[in-house]
Amino acid sequence: MSNNRKKEWPVTGMSCAACASSVERTLKKQNGVQAASVNFASHSALLQLDKEADPYAIQKAIRATGYDLIIDEVEASELEENQYKAYQKLRRNTIAAGILATPVFVIGMFLMNIPYANLIMWVLTTPVLFIFGQQFFVNAARQAKHGQANMDSLVAISTGVAYFYSTFTTFFPEWLTQRGMEAHVYFEAASVIIFFILLGRMLESGAKAGTGEALKKLMGLQPDDVIVLENGEEKLKKTKKVSKGETIMVKPGQKVPLDGKIIAGHSFINESMLTGEPIPVEKQIDDKVFAGTINQNGNIQFQVEQAGDATLLAQIIQKIKEAQGSKAPVQKLVDKITAIFVPVVISLGILAFLVWGISGIADAWLHGMLAFVTVLVIACPCALGLATPTAIMAGIGKGASLGILIKDAESLETGHKVDTIILDKTGTITSGNPSVEEILLAPEIGNKEIEMDILLTLESQSEHPLAEAVVEHLKPNFKGTKLTDFQSHTSNGVSADLVNDHYAIGKKDWLIAQGIREDNWMKDFETHHLDQGHIVIYFAKNKTIIGIIAITDALKNNSQTAIQELKRMGLEIHMLTGDQEKTAEALARKVGIQHYRSAMLPSDKADYIKELQSRGKTVAMIGDGINDSEALALADLSIAMGKGTDIAMDVAKVTLIHSDLAQVHEMLKLTKKTVKTIRQNLFWAFIYNLIGIPLAAGVLYPAFGFLLNPMIAGAAMALSSISVVGNSLRLK
Repeated sequence: MSNNRKKEWPVTGMSCAACASSVERTLKKQNGVQAASVNFASHSALLQLDKEADPYAIQKAIRATGYDLIIDEVEASELEENQYKAYQKLRRNTIAAGILATPVFVIGMFLMNIPYANLIMWVLTTPVLFIFGQQFFVNAARQAKHGQANMDSLVAISTGVAYFYSTFTTFFPEWLTQRGMEAHVYFEAASVIIFFILLGRMLESGAKAGTGEALKKLMGLQPDDVIVLENGEEKLKKTKKVSKGETIMVKPGQKVPLDGKIIAGHSFINESMLTGEPIPVEKQIDDKVFAGTINQNGNIQFQVEQAGDATLLAQIIQKIKEAQGSKAPVQKLVDKITAIFVPVVISLGILAFLVWGISGIADAWLHGMLAFVTVLVIACPCALGLATPTAIMAGIGKGASLGILIKDAESLETGHKVDTIILDKTGTITSGNPSVEEILLAPEIGNKEIEMDILLTLESQSEHPLAEAVVEHLKPNFKGTKLTDFQSHTSNGVSADLVNDHYAIGKKDWLIAQGIREDNWMKDFETHHLDQGHIVIYFAKNKTIIGIIAITDALKNNSQTAIQELKRMGLEIHMLTGDQEKTAEALARKVGIQHYRSAMLPSDKADYIKELQSRGKTVAMIGDGINDSEALALADLSIAMGKGTDIAMDVAKVTLIHSDLAQVHEMLKLTKKTVKTIRQNLFWAFIYNLIGIPLAAGVLYPAFGFLLNPMIAGAAMALSSISVVGNSLRLK
């Protein structure tokens, strides 16, 4: 074992964010664990271990707390299947609990006087608690065993007490009625609470399903098999078995499997997964190639320089895993307070029971028991448990209706704190598709249509990606013409003949080297477009340049307005791009962005985000490409354009379906409103408990003779829940 190694192991048995926190705390206490981060979204633990670490001892400690750490090699598909089965079980339990809890609620609230009402409710409630909701009781017991308490503890105690008190009342009602008390039951409280909290868990689990899809798709960018050249012969070999120094052949349309240096051949490689730029890059001997990129045309042979976990793609995958894992789910305000709230409520209940018991009044201990039950019933976390999920469900629903898909509650909570926005250029501010901005022909040309037909024919036979933009631009209005002796001049341009005329299109330097002269008519056009950051190519006939073409990646219609809107919100805007300095500068100036960086690789974008975060900034990153996925994973809030890559959307917490920057402003407004609603809900839920618990304990009895009936406590609890849900629905 090396002195310091990182391990990522799957964790099973986690049902909520609090479970992840519990596993993380246990891991950090183990011998040899230097750092641990448990990610509930991916059900995995990322650990930094030293040589003292014993994986089996760590696994044993986790198993003792009721969870499991899978330290042996397990097929990813098997783990996914287990996670899917767990989700399906949760879904079945939620539906079953809902089916049984609904009639219990109706009878408990409106049909209490029908024959055998209590018995029917008892029969329906029992499986809700002890079959479909048993996880709450199991988890509460685990927490208690380790001296901890969470929402499961409160749910288990309050529903358990309500259930057992109600069961006693159902079978021995005369014990209460003979003492002048009403035999009221609380089955509806117990069953509905279990159902609601199961529903919340199911919705959360569903939203998190597929979080690992991003990494699977990234891994899928690397082909499983490669063609290795050994003594001039082609042999098929598994990518993971290829070593540094071997020679690999990549044919047109195939993915580059590993990082290396070209030793034979020439091609255009689509590197958009790394750079985000749509225009493929020309590659010749001694140029570098990277795993996951696509060879567009031409056979190439390259020598492997980085294999296995050392490739750039593998490093991006690892960094995304670490970034996702490092963001342990936020310990919600409710969970923090619940940890104190549970023991406090139980202590208050016991205190009320004892004070009543030794008070010396008639039926003192019975009054004490009722006070204990009333305290726990009124402290039932229904309003508390609903405060956050109902506001979040309403907020996420409203977002979806606006074309904004929000993946989890954490994003809503983070959104209102964002003060810095980072924008990718290609596909985010711009359309991501190269297009012709303008074509200018020399003024002395008489029949411009003939020359445009020739230009269309030349470009339609070219393999260069920019030629496609020219063809798309000209095709609707021109028909093309027949040319002879078509030639492609590697990395420079193309040429052909028409009768006695020789035509060429390509780089200016290449044309001039052939004795073709430039003219003054093109100077202003050339300067203007180069200053705008456009790509300029030249069209020549015989010995003269007769045309000049400016190609651009156009701004989206409302990018400029959207950026101004974000600036008015007081946000600091940054633009990062893999493009050249002049293009970046021109675009930043055009849309009014002060902070920008050009020629950025994925790792540069990630480092830039870390640097901003180190200065205390809360950063939202907006991107659309695979190259943005590492930066998206690191940002406090990640936003993907809906028309971008699946990988960017999977990594991101928010997806803008219409790929419209204006939606960012809407989304941030929605997060602020949702967080405000959550705070209002929590305020009312806590106020209800602060007032209700002392009343339930009987503080007004000595002065006013007032005792809170458990039935009224149940109604008050229902009213508090309705007020919370009603407040949340205002978001719609």
